[in-house]
Amino acid sequence: MSVSTSKTVQETRPTRPTILSFWRRAPHLRRSLAFWAMVGPLLLGLLVFVYIPILWGLVLSVSQAHATIFPTAFVGLDNYRTMLLDPEFQQALVTFVVFALFIVPLTFVLALGLALLVNSVRKMRGFFRSVFFLPTAVSYVAASIIWRLSLFNGLPFGLMNMVIGLFGAAPISWLGSPNPPWYWVVLVTVRLWLQLGFYMIIFLAGLQEIPQTLYEAAQVDGISSGWKRFRYITFPLLRNTSIACLLLLLVAAFQAFDEFYNIMLGTGIISVRTPLWYLYVVGFQQQDFGHADAGSFILTAIIILFTLLQGRLFGFGRSLE
Repeated sequence: MSVSTSKTVQETRPTRPTILSFWRRAPHLRRSLAFWAMVGPLLLGLLVFVYIPILWGLVLSVSQAHATIFPTAFVGLDNYRTMLLDPEFQQALVTFVVFALFIVPLTFVLALGLALLVNSVRKMRGFFRSVFFLPTAVSYVAASIIWRLSLFNGLPFGLMNMVIGLFGAAPISWLGSPNPPWYWVVLVTVRLWLQLGFYMIIFLAGLQEIPQTLYEAAQVDGISSGWKRFRYITFPLLRNTSIACLLLLLVAAFQAFDEFYNIMLGTGIISVRTPLWYLYVVGFQQQDFGHADAGSFILTAIIILFTLLQGRLFGFGRSLE
């Protein structure tokens, strides 16, 4: 009697949960741990290398920080006022405007033209996409050095001087003097070669989203020539893609640094400094981190302002109806 009673008590006694049994019964916990294991390092990297430096830069921009990354005195908005009134910073902004006037429309037109050509071919379309996109993978520093030392070195045996020599022209010192400003040819062509394929791919994606039925209907209505199809169908339906490319091109022009620094360094032409190059000089050569951070936030505000104005002007995201 006592034996049977003890067996019944043992059978009805709840078993102690183990870690393994709890893990098996908690699928939501497994999913949460897997999520944080994948996303956690990314968030930690963003926090350490992006958000904390931005906040610390904001603190330094309103402080005096010369030859130190720690604020020594609070100066308020004096750093911003000094940078806005700095003639060299203003000249750097003018340099950006000149560069943007060259590179933005050239890249836009040529990338759209290449996309139309590649999209129209029937064979080897993937080959042409790859060929035009490959320069995007080249380092800006490497391309700038090749442009400076090989293509536009200003010597008679430089490639471009050899090409123009075939037409009887004298060798040109491409980077030798500010007047005439031949250096703009070097700067614009290297950036154009590096980024043209990227925007061509964006336009190709936009072209492939256009339904072919629209072209068939237009042909029935008498619109059969290539120019009319482009004017009335292709280009209007590429509006959002075009605006996105213009925004990206403008922001990329603001961020120009590598090609200007590696091509123009040592030429003595300081009027061609871009905003980022000038901020690099102030921050890392003059060790004035307060003014450099203030200039970087001014540049960020200008980029945001231009982006918002351009998006509002062209109606980015608005339907065609």
